[in-house]
Amino acid sequence: MSEFRELYQEVILDHGKNPRNFREALAGEHTAFGHNPLCGDKLEVHVEMNNGVIENVAFNGEGCAISTASASMMTQTLKGKTLEEAETMFRSFHNLITGNGDTETELGGLGKLAVFSGVREFPVRVKCATLAWHTFKAALDRSEEPASTE
Repeated sequence: MSEFRELYQEVILDHGKNPRNFREALAGEHTAFGHNPLCGDKLEVHVEMNNGVIENVAFNGEGCAISTASASMMTQTLKGKTLEEAETMFRSFHNLITGNGDTETELGGLGKLAVFSGVREFPVRVKCATLAWHTFKAALDRSEEPASTE
């Protein structure tokens, strides 16, 4: 097994078992619900903004290890980012996972999130990895509808 694949498995297991920023919503946060009916993942993402900067982002719910790990790492990565930076990261992450765009370019801007590049080898898991990101966008938009991974 390659070192990268081993790192991928370690990161997924660590964040899946010990998710960071896992908590209920706080007053004043933008919150959205996301559901992946293919594997049953259900989560809420909570975002607190301050002057156009993501001050806090968290999640709660239940899901598979990939979904939980993706949400955990997303919350760590997006704190302190502007909306524009967050949108760029969303596109880069989505392109990396779905195999769209230039993989080398996407990898360069994602830091630790690059470990998820292996997900594209398992198309049924793409929705697991992107659910938190779609839900994050729905929270920013204050969407009443559950987030979709489509």
